[in-house]
Amino acid sequence: MTPTSINQDEINGILWKACDTFRGTIDPSEYKNYILVMLFLKYISDVWRDHYAQLQAKYGDDEARIHRQLRYERFVLPAGADYYTLYNQRNEANLGELINEALEAIEDANKEKLENVFRNIDFNSEAALGRTRQRNARLKNLLEDFHDPRLDLRPSRIGSLDIIGNAYEYLIGKFASGAGKKAGEFYTPPEVSLLLAELLDPQPGDRICDPACGSGSLLIKCANRAATGNGANYAVYGMEANGATWALCMMNMFLHNINVTTDNIKWTDTLKEPTLTEDSQSLMRFNVVVANPPFSLDKWGAENAANDRFNRFHRGTPPTSKGDYAFLSHMIETTYLDPTQNGRVGVVVPHGVLFRGGAEGKIRQQLIEENLLDAVIGLPANLFFGTGIPAAILIFKRNRRDDGVLFIDASNEFEQGTTQNVLRDKDRQRIVATYQQREFVDKYAYVADRAEIAENDYNLNIPRYVDTFEEEELVDLTAVNEDIAGLRAKLNVTQEQMEKYLQELGL
Repeated sequence: MTPTSINQDEINGILWKACDTFRGTIDPSEYKNYILVMLFLKYISDVWRDHYAQLQAKYGDDEARIHRQLRYERFVLPAGADYYTLYNQRNEANLGELINEALEAIEDANKEKLENVFRNIDFNSEAALGRTRQRNARLKNLLEDFHDPRLDLRPSRIGSLDIIGNAYEYLIGKFASGAGKKAGEFYTPPEVSLLLAELLDPQPGDRICDPACGSGSLLIKCANRAATGNGANYAVYGMEANGATWALCMMNMFLHNINVTTDNIKWTDTLKEPTLTEDSQSLMRFNVVVANPPFSLDKWGAENAANDRFNRFHRGTPPTSKGDYAFLSHMIETTYLDPTQNGRVGVVVPHGVLFRGGAEGKIRQQLIEENLLDAVIGLPANLFFGTGIPAAILIFKRNRRDDGVLFIDASNEFEQGTTQNVLRDKDRQRIVATYQQREFVDKYAYVADRAEIAENDYNLNIPRYVDTFEEEELVDLTAVNEDIAGLRAKLNVTQEQMEKYLQELGL
């Protein structure tokens, strides 16, 4: 079979069907980890076999020379830790334990890129996968599902690596659609990720960071944009608090051929213990900082904000029950101060961030007075899995040339889906074009200067600036009155007819 015969939709469908092994018995937010890890294992096993066969064709039976060459691969696959060895052991009584041992061996052989990536995903878990017999049956089915000949993922067969990366992203999206409120912990819809990447426009040479990176889709969109026309001349960084989600991000980066190590993507709580630092007192700084953090995070660490060693909350401490401005404060403090570095921030927030008072209102006022806020973009409702509320994108920039803030109301431009609304290409393109032009557009966009925002008490609620009111047509009361009179006449005739029928029936 040639690379041209590989069908993305077919591969996606096979992988999604593999979930039948778990569907109905295990929550999607849990079984996604097993499916995605197995996809990763199957892919690296096929890559390794493919490259081994190519070297064998070149060097014959000179095993020592073949293995010396294999040391230059992106990863090392230890003997006996590959998918095919596990497939041949699929009837063993300790199958879950064998899979765990194989993954641990892969971690140990690739510490820089994969250390601890699989430690949060236990294939021998009775709580997640059932008792021994049931667990073994499920894992055997999973291994057999991935043995489908159409899932031969050798690079010489499939051609572009994009097929694997796309399949991984497809699965993450499908899992998000069934994960309810938990979906927002690991997934940002691709059209929103692409919108943020286009608004922030990462350039070759930029350092890019997502301090709430989830499974990494937003970072990947930014990296792809920075790489356009100039190879991989960029660096990506991220932090993620959930260990299993961090692991998905590391695998996602690997499958998209984005070169990161565990020094780039950190498993840590960004607000309580950020670990992307230059030293113990200085945060690492970036050209682009982008995120879709959890909305209004409760118990984010406000009790320790006053003693934060990085002084991230010098504008004020956000409320204990709402961590939105804590993320904002962190993100802004991690952008470059040097005007030549063009530091910029893009973040998805709930609308309450635009107008809530108290401590949040004071922080918002200071951000505006420092001339950091560049744009407020209202998005349609029900775009994000796990919440139907509308959200907004805030763009901040260092060293702005004027004090105008662009407001865009894009809340009414979308395609209605079965469960989620979708931002279409034309909707996204209009937002980006309007942001770049920064001009008044009737009922869509408005540029307010700082004085006007101050007059509104630093309230950023979009309807205060973008008038979307549509005048209703004047009602012709005379015509309406005539219609009512006509309806009454018809009703009287009907009632008289009914009374006649009732009399004939003796009722």
